[in-house]
Order: sequence, then C-alpha cells, then structure tokens
Amino acid sequence: MIERNIAATTHGRYLLLPASTPAPAGLLVGFHGYAEGAESQLERQRAIPGADRWTLVSVQGLHRFYQRRTNEVIASWMTRQDRELAIADNLAYVEGVVDAATREIGREPARLVLTAFSQGVAMGFRAATATARRVDGVIAVGGDVPPEIDAASLARTQKALVCRGASDEWYTDTKFQHDVTRLRESGVTVHAVTFEGGHEWSEAVLKNAATFLRELEESG
Repeated sequence: MIERNIAATTHGRYLLLPASTPAPAGLLVGFHGYAEGAESQLERQRAIPGADRWTLVSVQGLHRFYQRRTNEVIASWMTRQDRELAIADNLAYVEGVVDAATREIGREPARLVLTAFSQGVAMGFRAATATARRVDGVIAVGGDVPPEIDAASLARTQKALVCRGASDEWYTDTKFQHDVTRLRESGVTVHAVTFEGGHEWSEAVLKNAATFLRELEESG
C-alpha cells in the first residue's frame, strides 16, 4: 500500500456580527474548542463587556461531524493525521476569513485581536504568528501554546491574556506556567490569570477580557 496526499478545495463557515458603533474598535476573531461550532465562541465573545464596540467574527473548524447525542453539527481543528498539512490548510483558511470580513466591513480593522478557547487556543496562536497583519493581542483560555512556534514568531503576538481555571485537569498549572514563561521570554506582554473554576470561559475571564480590550482601545 502506498499512501499519498492530494490538495482539495473545501468550504469553511464563519459568523460575523457587526459592531454597534459606526467606527468599530477593531476585529475580534474567535476560535472555538473541540466538538463545538462557531456559535459557541461567538456567544463567549458577545458576553465580554464592551465587545459590542468590536466587529465579531467566529471561525468554525473545517472538520465537521455530528454530536452523537443531539445530532448537532460540531467541528474540530485537526487530528494528528497529516497534522502539518492540516495546519497549513487552517492558516490559509483563517487568513481568507479575515480577508473576507475586512472586505465586508469596508476597511482594514483598527485593531486585530484573536480570542480562543481550549483546542482553539493553538489555532489562535498559530494564526496570530502566521498572518501578514499586525495582531494587537490574543485572549487564550484553557489551551496551550503550540510547541512548534519559535520565540521570534511568538513575539508578533505583542500582548496576551492567558487564563486557566484552578481545577482545570486538561490545561494543567504546569502547562500554564510554561506557556506564560515562553511568551514572556519571547517579548510578549502577558497578563496571566488563574480563576476559581475548571475548563470553562468564566465570569473572571469575561472581566479580564473586557479590561484587556479596553486597554488596547485606550492605547491608540
């Protein structure tokens, strides 16, 4: 048996919610966790106080499947099979989504911030370090920074809010501390938050995310 790979065209799905103001603060792009859809991350983004000043975009993973219990369509970002090819596909896909969103709002966003939960965190950091655009910040909750990203690439993130629930068994404190150290050693300004809770997007996350976005707005 000989195994081969071949490129194929597919279609992705994203949700866009325009800002409530005529001059949006920027573009807030979201990446959901494993076995979720774009709606899940959009709701997390909408819940951030002040997020209505931003144009919200939630990107859905290309790999769709059914939730067995509910028959709901959900998605993931990749598996270990053909991992490097999947990463390249996802990065091109996300760049295409940001391009499309930019055309829809009619201007380059004043700021670009990526928000991510769980499995989506790796995708968020990969997108932040691969895009040709300036990324003003990353909000990462319950997921780790991909090991293959080097320090020079991580430095392009500039600022990051990294959050972990104290009882989160998947994103352990060891992983959390390692990520915070890596980011800081790469020159990223990091606000690290440990909150009471588990693997979740908590009220503490919303509060810190609101502050993070407001400070970006005020910094010009």
